[in-house]
Amino acid sequence: MITCNELRLKDKIDTFATFGALGNGGITRLSLSPAALAARDEFCKRCKALGMEIKRDDMANIYATLKGEEDIPAIIMGSHMDSVVQGGNYDGILGVLTALEAAETIVTEKIPHRHPITVVVWTNEEGARFDPAMMSSGVIAGKFDKELMLESKDREGITFKEALEDSGYMGEITNRLNAKDYMALVELHVEQGPVLEAEKKDIGIVEGVVGMVNYEFTITGQADHAGTTPMKYRKDALFAACNIIRYLHDELDKLDSKLVYTTGRMNVSPNIHTVIPDLVKFTLDVRHQDPTVINQAIEIIKRVPEEVDRCSVSYKELWSRKTVAFCKEFIDFVEKNANEYGYSSMRMYSGPGHDAQFIADMIPATMIFVPSQNGHSHCEKEFTPLHNCFKGTNVLLQTILDIDRI
Repeated sequence: MITCNELRLKDKIDTFATFGALGNGGITRLSLSPAALAARDEFCKRCKALGMEIKRDDMANIYATLKGEEDIPAIIMGSHMDSVVQGGNYDGILGVLTALEAAETIVTEKIPHRHPITVVVWTNEEGARFDPAMMSSGVIAGKFDKELMLESKDREGITFKEALEDSGYMGEITNRLNAKDYMALVELHVEQGPVLEAEKKDIGIVEGVVGMVNYEFTITGQADHAGTTPMKYRKDALFAACNIIRYLHDELDKLDSKLVYTTGRMNVSPNIHTVIPDLVKFTLDVRHQDPTVINQAIEIIKRVPEEVDRCSVSYKELWSRKTVAFCKEFIDFVEKNANEYGYSSMRMYSGPGHDAQFIADMIPATMIFVPSQNGHSHCEKEFTPLHNCFKGTNVLLQTILDIDRI
């Protein structure tokens, strides 16, 4: 079977790790920042050297295309280049670089292909600079309103519209990915979790992305002096919040073992050490591939009383998503190719969201996972050994070639 070039892939990984480098093995490469724009420039330079045609759409997504033998819809692969603050060198960018290496292998080995083959770079996937995550693929797939997205501001008050117009990468709306001009998407990504490494598997065959709900709880009490208010008279919103969180954890633990849930954000007011907290807001993120289990979790949330420890309690859904199932034919291609290369593999669902989940509503799609060492991601310790990256690239290439024969 055809294989990519491991040393070329290493060069790509090493080069792009310099854009936004922090000196500790990680990066901060926020969407449309100078570091992100420098990475885009390097990507486009390499694509042009391969003879690829480059287009940009109105959300600054980049499409670099190798012309096919026939004038038929293109096969697309790729991911995103932006990172979280103090992120790693593999999340998102590895999907771009493995796709670029697969394209370079097609060019250098003169591999015939009927369909045009496109490498995509999505804009603002992380949402670390501009809310929400997966912004640009979401606009294209009709999940988000573009005008609202343009108003999104970063911490410095710069709008996404301003950053977009200043980037030099804003193109035409007619260049957007669509179901007429594109027929398939394959996205390679690091797992961002410990399962593949723990199970000693080279390749994750991604069957879909789990559904999730995200709720925000508001607990309202009474602020009083910490030294003079007897315990039995207190309306301590933080104490009530802790008891609610304990209740939620105890009840959610009774559901399916694959359910994961997180209290990831908490705001306490007035947040002064001599004042009893009077207002607490916290979030609850719940994820599972089975919508029945998600509904069971929602019922547990709804059973939280309106009053806890003399404090009033309310909650609201911030956002949610349904479980996304990827294309069965493409999933089978990934599994077949992992086997034929002699790589160990396992089927799995993705917990994190990815651009592919939105695009899957437009065209058939799937994903390929490679291991994350010690499960680390969204941090400077994020790492995937080169040999794992190489194996994923080979499976990606062969999967693209299999789809090309459809």
